[in-house]
Formats: sequence, structure tokens, C-alpha cells
Amino acid sequence: MTSDDAPLARESAAARRPAAPGVSGSGAPTLEDVARVAGVSRATVSRVVNGQRRVAADIQAVVREAIATTGYVPNLAARSLVTRRTGAVIVVVSGVEEQGSPSTIDFADPFFGRVVGGMLRALRPHDVDPILMLAETDSDRARVLSSLRNGNADGALVVSTRGDDPMPRLLVEAGLPAVVFARPGRPIPLSFVDVANRDGARLAAEHLVARGCRHVAAISGPLDVPSAQDRLSGFQDAMARHGQAFVPTVGGNFTYESGVVAMTSLLADYGDVDGVFASNDLMALGAIEALQATGRRVPEDVRVIGFDDSSVGALSRPALTSVRQPIEEMAAEMARILLDTIADPGRRVTSTIFEPTLRIRDSA
Repeated sequence: MTSDDAPLARESAAARRPAAPGVSGSGAPTLEDVARVAGVSRATVSRVVNGQRRVAADIQAVVREAIATTGYVPNLAARSLVTRRTGAVIVVVSGVEEQGSPSTIDFADPFFGRVVGGMLRALRPHDVDPILMLAETDSDRARVLSSLRNGNADGALVVSTRGDDPMPRLLVEAGLPAVVFARPGRPIPLSFVDVANRDGARLAAEHLVARGCRHVAAISGPLDVPSAQDRLSGFQDAMARHGQAFVPTVGGNFTYESGVVAMTSLLADYGDVDGVFASNDLMALGAIEALQATGRRVPEDVRVIGFDDSSVGALSRPALTSVRQPIEEMAAEMARILLDTIADPGRRVTSTIFEPTLRIRDSA
């Protein structure tokens, strides 16, 4: 904050607002018009319009209200020349498409909608627009890198679906600002946001034990994905502390269908299963279908817990008990970290780990 703005930070919003707006002349509203209506300096308006984050939140609110009142429209081309920013970021949904196999990105999973929604809510107050790009092939990834290098966007928010996804590494090697959802599969200097997956799995294990389950099994996600590894190992460790040395496990790929297949396999080999932990809600719902198809009741015969606390789990019958990761808040934190990195390219990489909770419903 410069000297011409120091007194403004101490004024109330009401004191800064004039009795009547008054736009000068008959042409398009200008920065001066906005400054007059807001009761602040032109420099303050310029900083707000250009997305600089060193203006007090209450002053930003007054300036944005004045922009709406006057109908001022920023000159985006001029702003880009001054700030060297586009006012856009790329939301990269990234996986690895194997030869002859279906896409690894399943937009039927409500997880993706929650992530994007959280990002949008965090970006909107800063007038930053998201550009969605998919990155499953080498050519897809090259397009993402090209867009960033050519100045079409200021940075990337990456949601990766595979542990061997090269997209995060490519962004680091190119020196481009980016933040990834969940810890990358390999240690690289890249900011990320995640949930304490092992702690969440421990909550699930302890709940099943408390409900009297003695023959517990697990349906894991792909074990090349760090979150799937952590959820499985956290669950196994917690069960070992309660005397269950071996947890029968079948892997899935986070889809509903893989949950059906995994549960069917578990029942074929371990028919006395009375508790199941699945590494996400879609697989947990698939497990419930497989159990009910064999005449087993949930939760009377088998208790089932998922991970995510998705809307589809909450609305299922029986309603799904699930470990909640605050996806919207995590996505918003990604956006905040990226905006800070864009504003300060020398900012060190960082991580934010959120705490899980257990939402107890009817399935367990």
C-alpha cells in the first residue's frame, strides 16, 4: 500500500462513499469515474482492476461496487500489457491414456464437479477465468505447455488421475506456475493440496471395529496413486492395531463398476466379510450393489464405508457412511496458492494438508 492509500485503509466504507455517483462526460466510464464513486485514489482502483492483492479487502469491495455502479469495463488488452498477465488460468484434468484402453478421466465422478466448483468460487473475486483442458496424451500435454508458454494463461491448476502422470513434472521442468490436487506420484518441487488420507482411513477402520466387525476387507484404488496407497496402508495399519493382521484387498480404479467387480471377488474368496472400506464413494456404492445382489443386507450383514463424502453417496439407499475430504475448500486453496505464485514468481513451493472427518450414515 502506497502513501496515498494509507489513510484509506483506516476509513470506513460508508465514509468513502459519496452521496451521488456522477460519471464524468458522456463517454465510457473511466478509472477516474470509479475512483470518484468509491472515494479512493485512481492508483487504488488500478490495483484492484489489475488483480494486485495488496489492497485491503474492504477497499476492494467498495471499488468493485463502484465498478458495477459506473459500468466501467477494463481494457483487457491494456491491462495485459501493464501486468503481463492474461487474467486466465488453465484447469488441467490430466491422466495417462494407455494404448487401446478407455480414458482414465471419468466425468461421471462427482469429484470433478466439486473440484472445479471450488476453483471457480476462489477465482471469480479476482476476475480470473478458468480454461479447461484435458491432458491424457503427449499431444494434449504439449498443447497445455504451449498455451502457458505463449501467454494464453498465467498458470495451471492440475487435477491428476494417475500416479505416473508426467504432466506435473513437465510443468516443473518448464518453470511454469502450477499447483496440483493431491501429492504428486514422484517427489518434485511443485505446490500441492491434499487431505490426510491415512488419518481418514484410520477413522474408517476404527468405526468398523466399534460397530463389531471382525472380518474386514478393503477395496483399494490404483496403487500407483499416492492417495490410494495412503488410504490402504492407513486402513491396514489401523486394523493391525486392533488385531486383524491380514486385510483381504482387491484393487479397483475409482469407478462404480470396479467396486462391483472387486466386491464380487472378495465374496468369492472371503464369504464371511462383515465390513468393507472402499477408497472412494463410487467403489463403495458398487460394493453395496454386489452385496445386495447376493442377498446380503447393508448394514445388517455387511457394513460399508467409502471415502469422499460425495452427494451421490449421501443420497444412496442406504445412505453411505464416508470419510469426508473437504474437496471444495481444497480446490479453493489451490487457486489461492496459484494466484500468490503468479503475483510472486519467486515464492517457494508449499503444501496444504486438510483434516478428514467421518460422516456416519446408514451403511455403517
